[in-house]
Amino acid sequence: MSAKPVIYLKDYALPGYLIESVNLTFELHETQTHVTSVLKVKRNPDIAVVNELELHGHETVILRSIKLNQQPLDPSAYRREKESLYIGYLPDAFELEITTEINPQENSALEGLYLSDGMYCTQCEAEGFRRITFYPDRPDVMSVFTTTLIANKQQFPVLLSNGNPIDQGELDAQRHWVTWQDPFPKPAYLFALVAGDLSCLEDHFITQSGRRVTLQIFAEPKDLEKLDHAMTALKNAMRWDEQVYGREYDLDIYMIVAVDFFNMGAMENKGLNIFNTACVLAHPKTTTDAGFQRVESVVAHEYFHNWSGNRVTCRDWFQLSLKEGFTVFRDQCFSADMHSDVVQRVDEVGILRTAQFAEDAGPMAHPVRPASFIEISNFYTLTVYEKGAAVVRMLHTLLGETAFRQGADLYFERHDGQAVTTDDFVQAMADASGRDLTQFKRWYSQAGTPRLTVTDHYDPDTRQYRLSIQQSCPATPEANQKQPFHVPISVGLLDQNGAPIPLKQGATTQLLELTESQQTFVFEQIDERPIPSLLRHFSAPVKLSYPYTDDQLAFLLRHDEDGFNRWDAGQQLALRLISQLIQDYQQQKPMVLPDAFIATWKHLMAHAAEDPAMSALLMTLPSEAYISEQAEEIDPVAIHHVRQFIKQALAETFAQEWLTLYQAQDSDRAYSSEPAEMARRSLRNLALGYLMSLPNPAHLALAEQQFSTADNMTDQFAALVNIVHSDFSDAGQSVLDSFLTQWQQESLVMNQWLMVQATDPKPGALARVMQLLDHPIYDARNPNKIRSVIGAFCNQNAVNFHAEDGSGYRFLADHIIKLDGQNPQIAARLLTPLTRWKRFGADRQAKMLAQLQRIMDSGNLSGDVYEVVSKSLSK
Repeated sequence: MSAKPVIYLKDYALPGYLIESVNLTFELHETQTHVTSVLKVKRNPDIAVVNELELHGHETVILRSIKLNQQPLDPSAYRREKESLYIGYLPDAFELEITTEINPQENSALEGLYLSDGMYCTQCEAEGFRRITFYPDRPDVMSVFTTTLIANKQQFPVLLSNGNPIDQGELDAQRHWVTWQDPFPKPAYLFALVAGDLSCLEDHFITQSGRRVTLQIFAEPKDLEKLDHAMTALKNAMRWDEQVYGREYDLDIYMIVAVDFFNMGAMENKGLNIFNTACVLAHPKTTTDAGFQRVESVVAHEYFHNWSGNRVTCRDWFQLSLKEGFTVFRDQCFSADMHSDVVQRVDEVGILRTAQFAEDAGPMAHPVRPASFIEISNFYTLTVYEKGAAVVRMLHTLLGETAFRQGADLYFERHDGQAVTTDDFVQAMADASGRDLTQFKRWYSQAGTPRLTVTDHYDPDTRQYRLSIQQSCPATPEANQKQPFHVPISVGLLDQNGAPIPLKQGATTQLLELTESQQTFVFEQIDERPIPSLLRHFSAPVKLSYPYTDDQLAFLLRHDEDGFNRWDAGQQLALRLISQLIQDYQQQKPMVLPDAFIATWKHLMAHAAEDPAMSALLMTLPSEAYISEQAEEIDPVAIHHVRQFIKQALAETFAQEWLTLYQAQDSDRAYSSEPAEMARRSLRNLALGYLMSLPNPAHLALAEQQFSTADNMTDQFAALVNIVHSDFSDAGQSVLDSFLTQWQQESLVMNQWLMVQATDPKPGALARVMQLLDHPIYDARNPNKIRSVIGAFCNQNAVNFHAEDGSGYRFLADHIIKLDGQNPQIAARLLTPLTRWKRFGADRQAKMLAQLQRIMDSGNLSGDVYEVVSKSLSK
């Protein structure tokens, strides 16, 4: 097959024409929606010569008519090629009217305008608007949109679009219409409409300047009771953004709509956010604590985009992290303020270390600001989002809170209403702070995870302590050699009693700035050889190596004042043990927990009840995904069995302590989503997980009782997982049946029901997954269901997905081929496990490569899947 064209950042050119205003009229119909767009167009004065106007339009869009200045345009005056419509010989300013026809019902890609359970909705980022009409569908073309929706008033009583409603009425006995106007210029990717039979939770917010903003969250009537948490999160986010960034909301109304069929988590369309139901609906009986926190985080994220993404947007899609990295950082800080800063940071770093670092090491590795792509949808990645946020966090660390806020203010003031670049963002920070950030910008242009190697020396005569740090970065597809990064490294020193040693100005944490390939930092007046606490709060997205002894790691675990580094010391201790036990397992040697490791855990157990949130982190073993990321060659079977051995050994050693802890964290209080209560449930369910790893009927009885009596989904689902995944229980099917009977009308809960089965590590998982695909609950068109079964099995059940016979790989390839014609975005994202074939042994490598090649040879692949597969096959 022929290669898809590659788009390069270096080829960026200004648009030849600008759109001053857009007037859209939608006559909504399931199979024949007619869209009329009236564009006020002018030649871009910054372009010397413009030969023709290029408008983007997907092949599924039927062109019905074109008028230039209200006169029909002769077909000879335009041509249609691939996904573009070209019109030549145009005046400097003109009006263009285009009528198109589209079929929302057949739009299984869920881009543009489509139907979700009978509701019209849109997803236009990144290039979905071209599936609606012909338009310069690029983020640097910004315009004022006015939108009129016409639909059957019985079927679709609610008609929504961007901005504020300015007019409405009835067209005839069956149809009504509403006109919306967004006064702020925006690119087409921020356009949105919704039409459906929806219920609404309404509230209001008084801004810092005294304006009253109406807040509305829409959902199906059955889900109205699940919107309170999202409303509270929205008001908290609005208040936080005013207090922390001085950003006030700018329209009279802010709307969110819950949609069940959605490729992403949520979309920040100006004034009309469209959300995956999983990211907005929350109720104690149907939503876990993790779900509550996800709703809060995503609601805040999309709201924060109003400034970092909407008022100031991207010049081109290579700059995607300009809005996403900055906004993820903002929502991370919000969540840290709402909950535990340490717990939030551990969660963030867990994603970086397990998934983003793996992305950096794979065939799809790319800089935070990519230099090229085939399909931009493949670059909504952890590198752009999570690493992009880490880059912004480093700026915050280097500049300090005050200067960073000044830089953000300057950025918004300087670029309000513009489409700009990551360079513009960094320049605003540089101008506000007076810092030279030229070298720092390498974080945006160089891919890969930097590696820091740290050595130290203490001289008792001079009382000097020296830290020598070397940095390097592995080769990635875009470059073999990397220039040194500007790396902020937060460091503390502990004395032999575990007390922090005062450093500059009496502070106990000092910021080091690594800018060379190798540097030495000197600490003066240090009275004894210290134990260093390095990279506090994970101040940079790097891999750090320092020759800690096991005793030193245990010391940091007990004494470090930095909560993140306490947790990390425990993780490093566990990883060392796991690495050794994997070798023992592979060599069929007996596996034993060392006495020192048990002693460390004895200390943790003794203090577990003092800080439930921190204890739940410290006593959670590294995940199989994180262990895999640390391995030179991944052995998924060994990793699974070794981790399970350690869990069972700790459960057996501290069986009574786990039981006491479980009972002590019980409560008869009504459910609360307050952080302290979430922490209590987290620790209690962690204890249950350890107890359930043992063949003890009494522990099974505890889990069954918790399952049947829980008044919240967090506790019920934890019990369900532990029973279903247990090697020693035959009650799994009965609790699954009970759960299905209880919750089969709740789509989001059924996603959990599917996932717990798809991730069951016991043998026979693939056969169980195949049965799930035939279950009435499963819907092969719904991305949430696809992720809950296929995605969960392939990404979260490594021991079965990586079966030695290659059956897991064949299963995934079968579904990639099938899904590519239906929903290319979802198909491409499911490919990730196969892209990491180089990390495995030769036999698994060959089987994974065979399936990648089978996908490549299967026919006319979408650009989304072609890009991932072709890069993965490039050796």
